Amino acid sequence: MAEGRLLTPGVVPYGDAYALMHDLAEQRVRDEIPDTLVLLEHPPVYTAGRRTDPMHLGMVEQDAERMGAEVHHVDRGGSVTFHGPGQLVGYPIIRLGDGDVIRYLRDLEEVILRTTAAFGAACERSEVNTGVWSGRRKVCAIGVRTTRGVTLHGFALNCTTDLRWFEAIVPCGLPGYGVATLSELAGRPVTVEDALPVVAGEFEAVFGVRFRGQAAPSTASGENHPDGPLRTIPAHG
Repeated sequence: MAEGRLLTPGVVPYGDAYALMHDLAEQRVRDEIPDTLVLLEHPPVYTAGRRTDPMHLGMVEQDAERMGAEVHHVDRGGSVTFHGPGQLVGYPIIRLGDGDVIRYLRDLEEVILRTTAAFGAACERSEVNTGVWSGRRKVCAIGVRTTRGVTLHGFALNCTTDLRWFEAIVPCGLPGYGVATLSELAGRPVTVEDALPVVAGEFEAVFGVRFRGQAAPSTASGENHPDGPLRTIPAHG
């Protein structure tokens, strides 16, 4: 089993995490680091992918400051979504040996499906839309990009997320569909702290990687980082 690296920086502003993931991807392209999974939370932020229709953003760009959120236009696929407190966001930075992006998306879904099942929540794939669902409500959004065979962006699992944030947009550009939280589906509170080690362990199992604790990259672990230094933790095996 290949060794990888797990980074858990806590709450990180989106702009900082965006720069970090791109820096890590460049390092992975050059084989300077192993496959890496970053698991974190963001302060409130709306991210608009390359397929975002302005109608899906609603008035978010005009109202973001009043709402206490940021808006970022990003280089992943998909449309607009929300990230914020109570949501576990994962950024896998891995080399796709076979370049099969569809299989990669299905593997990410499998990680989350196993995680939701571990908490007693029955979820499923959609035949037409990426992500993990409960009926017509999405509990985990997935949006990715690859560069020179290495993955960027990833998934966002609603654990205790305040779903009212999604009311300002058309989540993932899918009119008529809704969002859900793992806590709601499990019938009990499931926090980011609860879900993180389970997601990490299922990622190990699905992707065939064993996480080892390593020092965090200097680009995001300085003494002046607003949310403290990055840290690594062992995943459930």
